[in-house]
Amino acid sequence: MTTATATNTTTPEAARLRLAQFLSPAFPVGGFAWSQGLEWGMDQGTVTRGTLSEWLADWLDHGAGWTDAVLVALSLRAADHAALDDLARAACLTSQRLAETVEQGTAFAANIAALTGQPQPAAALPVAFGRTCAGMPLPHPEIIAAFLQAQAAALISAAVRFLPLGPVEGQQMLAALHPAVLSTAVRAAQATESDLAGTAWGADIAAMRHETMSVRIFRS
Repeated sequence: MTTATATNTTTPEAARLRLAQFLSPAFPVGGFAWSQGLEWGMDQGTVTRGTLSEWLADWLDHGAGWTDAVLVALSLRAADHAALDDLARAACLTSQRLAETVEQGTAFAANIAALTGQPQPAAALPVAFGRTCAGMPLPHPEIIAAFLQAQAAALISAAVRFLPLGPVEGQQMLAALHPAVLSTAVRAAQATESDLAGTAWGADIAAMRHETMSVRIFRS
């Protein structure tokens, strides 16, 4: 069932402020603790200062960036978010990836419940986010693009903390990714459940390998 929130009665301007708040690093969902397998790739030298942009592009087109974008899109228009949450969890290929999306989504839902005074069932992050934003008077591609940018920024932040990569260079990478983010958001807004697929095998293997790292900074 769809859970209504206070976001469905706002103006577009107020909705954009809410969207910025929900996706801010200060919104307490714990996103700083996760890297989606990126840490293992950086530790092994697969992802470097020179190849990070390629990793991000593949993440967006073929990996978790795309699947999460589709899940947000489906959640923005879904009537049965519980079923969609089951699908989101089943799409996780590793235990860490499952923990990452569920723990962040649970925290996100708890924060929304505190802000709105309305109960919010725990759900995977893209489902919890899409469910909350479903009533916003904004184009769906705009909402999806904002989510993708926040996720990409979190990955770049992880790289800045691990690699010899400066924060300004990281922001340049994020800015260069904007056209692809917008294009992916438009495609995802029209997606169906049959489009929920990923082929970023290297990133998936990295996420699996991360589970056995003896020393690590991030939880995934």
